[in-house]
Amino acid sequence: MLYCFLCNETLMFMKTSRRDFIKSSMLITAGLSSMAISAEGHSLDIIDVDNSYLAHGKDTDSFKISIFSKHLQWLDYTEMANVAAGMGFDGVDLTVRPQGHVLPERVVEDLPKAVAAVRNAGMNVYMITTAIKNADDPITENILKAASSLGIRHYRMGWFNYDEKISVEENLKNIKNQLTKLAAINKKYAIQGEYQNHSGMYFGAPIWDLQAVLKQINSPWIGSQYDIYHATIEGANTWPIGLKLVKPYIKSICIKDFQWTKKENQWLVETVPIGEGMVNFKEYFRLLKQYNITIPISLHYEYPLGGAEHGNSTLTIAREEVVTAMKQDLNTLRKLLTNEKLIDLASEK
Repeated sequence: MLYCFLCNETLMFMKTSRRDFIKSSMLITAGLSSMAISAEGHSLDIIDVDNSYLAHGKDTDSFKISIFSKHLQWLDYTEMANVAAGMGFDGVDLTVRPQGHVLPERVVEDLPKAVAAVRNAGMNVYMITTAIKNADDPITENILKAASSLGIRHYRMGWFNYDEKISVEENLKNIKNQLTKLAAINKKYAIQGEYQNHSGMYFGAPIWDLQAVLKQINSPWIGSQYDIYHATIEGANTWPIGLKLVKPYIKSICIKDFQWTKKENQWLVETVPIGEGMVNFKEYFRLLKQYNITIPISLHYEYPLGGAEHGNSTLTIAREEVVTAMKQDLNTLRKLLTNEKLIDLASEK
């Protein structure tokens, strides 16, 4: 089943493959886009949608796997989409931030083009990645208005650093105020803002701080993009406690793997292909199933890939080598999800 925003009713489709289903629903997404873009191609107006539907989500984006477009910034929109579709991805997590695929100051002009390229390739844009932190910044409203008008339901925001000059409690109060404002503008444009837990001296790294703030705000329009990679770095054996704590607020997840390595008497994090590191994906996916967390996924590649790992615009190795590695990680992830019965691999073909 698929909910139609335009006709305010549920549509029924015959059992079909994932790609045929997406193609069948393209008329609906095309309708959304045509409503959002004026004849000049620049004016974007918010679509009147059912906010409760977007806030709580449906099965249409559950465990759909997107490639983080940072790693395809050596390609234009059309090639990016065709390469991602050829590897078998469900969607593209577009970077809409400084030095991203879509520059924030050009979001009105360029986001519709990027989204159209992805949808024309038979995929969808389930989420975008931004640097948004300030609801009062005009760029914030431009991005959210443009994304929402194109039917995008999730965005990742920027990170907050702890200010060492004030107490932890004061930091949390300040961050809560900023996130509360963002929750309000997210509700206005019917799009969920999601904060990624990142290891290091960041708000959200310990997980408890993020959960505490989200609980106080208590809005379906602001939540967590849970990152098991960074959670494992911060708590190799205790991450399940943090996951249990923050689980009511998880709206999307991102995936990558790592191992500890010693170089010049220093222990460093070394990102590796999926399944080759210390992230316990079997236990992680078992817990997601137990907690009934069904959300979209962004797959990241931050191990050496000729510059693609850094979002470079040119590669230092053959593109075939990059694509082969990316496809291998995607296949590994799908098998892990299948083993835990989170997806049916046969239905993804």
